[in-house]
Amino acid sequence: MAQARTEFAAALNQIASEKGVEVEVVLDAIRVAALAAYKKDLMLRNELVPEDFEEFTSKVDAVTGEISVFDGDKNVTPPGFARIAASIAKQVIMQKLNEAERSTILAEYESKVGTVISGAIQRQEGNTFFVDLGRAEGVLPPSEQVHTEIYHQNQRLKLLVKEIREGNRGSEVIVSRSDPNLVKALFALEVPEIQSGAVEIKVIAREAGSRTKVAAVSSQEGVDPVGSLVGQKGVRVQAVISELGEEKIDIISYSDDPARFIVAALSPAKDIQVQLNEKDKIATVTVPQNQLSLAIGKGGQNVRLAAKLTGWKIDIVGSGEPEEEGKGESVKGEGKEEKIVEQPAEQTSEEDEMAEATDPSKTVGEAMTEAAVENITQAQQDESVGGELEEEEDQPADPQAAVDAEADIEKADKKEASDKNKE
Repeated sequence: MAQARTEFAAALNQIASEKGVEVEVVLDAIRVAALAAYKKDLMLRNELVPEDFEEFTSKVDAVTGEISVFDGDKNVTPPGFARIAASIAKQVIMQKLNEAERSTILAEYESKVGTVISGAIQRQEGNTFFVDLGRAEGVLPPSEQVHTEIYHQNQRLKLLVKEIREGNRGSEVIVSRSDPNLVKALFALEVPEIQSGAVEIKVIAREAGSRTKVAAVSSQEGVDPVGSLVGQKGVRVQAVISELGEEKIDIISYSDDPARFIVAALSPAKDIQVQLNEKDKIATVTVPQNQLSLAIGKGGQNVRLAAKLTGWKIDIVGSGEPEEEGKGESVKGEGKEEKIVEQPAEQTSEEDEMAEATDPSKTVGEAMTEAAVENITQAQQDESVGGELEEEEDQPADPQAAVDAEADIEKADKKEASDKNKE
């Protein structure tokens, strides 16, 4: 930087420091502005602009601030040009300095692509949010937002610096909350083993705001990749979950064996058998009936994420192993279950009982008549016994049996008449 031996040099150093650029960048902006001011001065004095004006150059003394314009080696600087340039070229100088500052900032954030940065929601335009990142403004487009999250002004978030993209306003810093690499970057902040290289996150499958599956591998013997990411009492994974708004995270061990990797990816389902079709890259997975819902997941989410994680198409089939469940027999097919339960015998009606108790060759009416006669006989016997009891115990006889018997006879007669009419 220029030594602050004069007022101009001091101002030059201050501007360079505030904009975060080199002093030479500021001097270059002044040189460009000086040429623009010289051209405008010629036009104001109604003088012709030379055809070879593009070849004109300018020089700025970094100590004194003296500005000179040259046509080749010829100094064509008009008298009092420093004052003229100061009044005319201010806007050009500021524009050049802002462009230089922006380029410096973008270069800085290009080195941060793929890392996590903290920012505050600044404003909203339509469905796009603009985030204050400090020296730069980040853009959070709808495609990088989590549909379950609600953003509001001044809300502080951790975001992934995804890319530097050319937009309507020039180069923009695109930040994301939905990218799977955000989960990877958050774990890198929480897990020292990732920073040291002992543990590596190989692949991530994510449905932002709902669930994420992470496959990790250890390059150091004795280091458990899953345990490293989970942390003691789950403190590390909980820190990541809290930042993601309680999004569920499944952590599994990565394996080069596709069958083992698929089994791990379908957790928490257990007792899984895998058959691989290497040509079409299709895995047929057989799952016990009681683990089927866990393997598929709500809305098919678990198997969908497992397919993304492993890169295999996964077809799930329920096992057909029989299983005893309570009384009766349980029969299972592929993904289906049918239960055969013993049913109690149906109760026979009073008329059927009578028919079964008598000669099957007789009609129901005849059978009822015989039953009624038996009831009368029984009633008479009961009456005679009742009489003896009356003499011995002075108890009144119950005439209800005789009444019931007469009712049975009348019912049997009506039934027999009805049967004859039908014939």
